[in-house]
Amino acid sequence: MISREDFIFTIGYDGETAIVDGREKRRYGRLGTRELADAGRFKPALCSGLYEDDAGALAYVLEQYNRRTETRVDSIQHLKRVFGVTDVPEAINKTLIC
Repeated sequence: MISREDFIFTIGYDGETAIVDGREKRRYGRLGTRELADAGRFKPALCSGLYEDDAGALAYVLEQYNRRTETRVDSIQHLKRVFGVTDVPEAINKTLIC
């Protein structure tokens, strides 16, 4: 299974390989879901909340996103579509750090 830090900074997939933004991972990888949202890193915050399966943290991400952007979204499902995020992939067995 893919690690939390690799999942939240994944920028794409190539088959069973996750392509990870190494710079962002080094800079923000230690932050929690709420800290990522507070830093304006909404996609990683969303992914972190999904990885941890934390409904409270996901609600916080949605609240912060709507507070800071002009485009309001009404649900976590809608926010997932905005960022092109699905659920944590189970078939990933390699990562490539870029």
